[in-house]
Amino acid sequence: MAPTTTAILCTDLSFEWPDGKPVLDRFHLAVGPGRTGLIGLNGAGKSTLLRLLAGELTPSGGSVRIGGEVGYLPQDLALDTALRVDEALGIRERREALHAIESGDVDERHFAAIGEDWDVEERARATLDKLGLARLDLDRTIGELSGGEAVLLRLAALLLERPDVLLLDEPTNNLDRAARARLYEAVANWTGVMVIVSHDRELLRQMDQIADLRDGEVTFYGGNFDDYEQALAAEQEAAERMVRAAEADVQRQQRDLTEANVRLARSASYGKKRSIARKDPKIVSGALKRQAENTAGRVRGMHSERLAEARERLDAAEDAVRDDAEIRIDLPRTEVPAGRTVLSMDNVELPYGATVKLDLRGPERVALVGPNGAGKTTLLRTIAGELRPPAGELTTPVQIRYLPQRLDLLDDSLSVVDNVKALAPTIGDNQARARLARFLFRGGRADQPAGTLSGGERFRATLAALLLADPPPQLLLLDEPSNNLDLASMRQLTEALEAYRGALVVVSHDLEFLRRLGPTRWLRLDQSGLRQVAPM
Repeated sequence: MAPTTTAILCTDLSFEWPDGKPVLDRFHLAVGPGRTGLIGLNGAGKSTLLRLLAGELTPSGGSVRIGGEVGYLPQDLALDTALRVDEALGIRERREALHAIESGDVDERHFAAIGEDWDVEERARATLDKLGLARLDLDRTIGELSGGEAVLLRLAALLLERPDVLLLDEPTNNLDRAARARLYEAVANWTGVMVIVSHDRELLRQMDQIADLRDGEVTFYGGNFDDYEQALAAEQEAAERMVRAAEADVQRQQRDLTEANVRLARSASYGKKRSIARKDPKIVSGALKRQAENTAGRVRGMHSERLAEARERLDAAEDAVRDDAEIRIDLPRTEVPAGRTVLSMDNVELPYGATVKLDLRGPERVALVGPNGAGKTTLLRTIAGELRPPAGELTTPVQIRYLPQRLDLLDDSLSVVDNVKALAPTIGDNQARARLARFLFRGGRADQPAGTLSGGERFRATLAALLLADPPPQLLLLDEPSNNLDLASMRQLTEALEAYRGALVVVSHDLEFLRRLGPTRWLRLDQSGLRQVAPM
């Protein structure tokens, strides 16, 4: 395998979890140089595939071949705060060898440890600086890092190693705007092979191709995410035309079969009457009847076969149309009259020291932005009543619901419908199921235990429980709701929030997602406090 043509090759790759649940079955993949964005629905197996490529999981069948060294950035990353920075970067041994040589120790082991990497310190400091981590001293321990800083530090380590193949799993999930910009730049400057799992449209716009993992197969689309969406829209329009044509053909074949049966029945009746009128002998009338029945059977068989073929074509056409179902709901009880106060914060001191003054009235939609560590989550938890402010006056005269990042509102032992009924005890089972159907939990799906749901399903169930609660929320607080959602789930989230008629405060680093919600105000929280800013 030549690394210049195919860097990643999966052949007949199969994988299943210890409980027997299959993820991939005889899967094939070939990826060459450049940046590839891997997308797909939650549960399609994207993260599992990256772990297989990285060697963290062992296939149950088939093979994975990689052309060169692999660097892997997982989605859930935890770094030991006791590590020195140079240890986390993987360069401590080389640095110590370099310092030993500089002090006069010419032991051969030091030269072997350094190899050709004589500028390792300069490269390390330059890489940390580019990623906004210049404050980290190579000789000190990591200390307390935010989730975003941990991601960037791990990325710095990978960039320093210069692997042939770089695998990144949702790298922007915990990054603020400044950190995202630095990661985008690092991705844009990467010259090797890169595969990125992401739902971040801005990041996906930097890709050279999009790989869409669906139903255990990958379809490649040249160009970035905008090109992918245009190509997919054209595909779906053609597929829908094929469905309409196939439906018309099925109706035509059904009509032809019905008309043929009517003609055959008339012909049989006419033949019988004619035979009686001619007083044909019994042996002759029997022969004529068998001949007519054989002819009728052939005609019916021909039309039935045509109808079956038309139905097969319709099934194939319908399979080509994507069923990323849309949420269609109406939530009139969440409506807040214009001018009604839903939140008043008068010099409220947050636990970390900032003082906030804020009033929300009517169905305002507030986009809350700011750097990591500024206290956005703390502010939402204070409004929700989870944290008591040390000083100031806070009033919330309407029903509030808060959706935290960790999505731990559901009882895993209860079904989806029972979780909804727990927050809306006055509604009956049938009413709860009817409402859940609008959130795409139809029939038996509503009876699934919450603990068995995929990430996207769990988010949708949590959102349903919040929005269908009784009394209904008129102030909704959402903390990074788009994290870990696939693109279809992102669209479903915005559809649900479009139907919500109350006041909304959303924390997110995803500007495109925020813009789609139509904020009436943009607020920024940082070290200087909370202030209104121009739309982003």
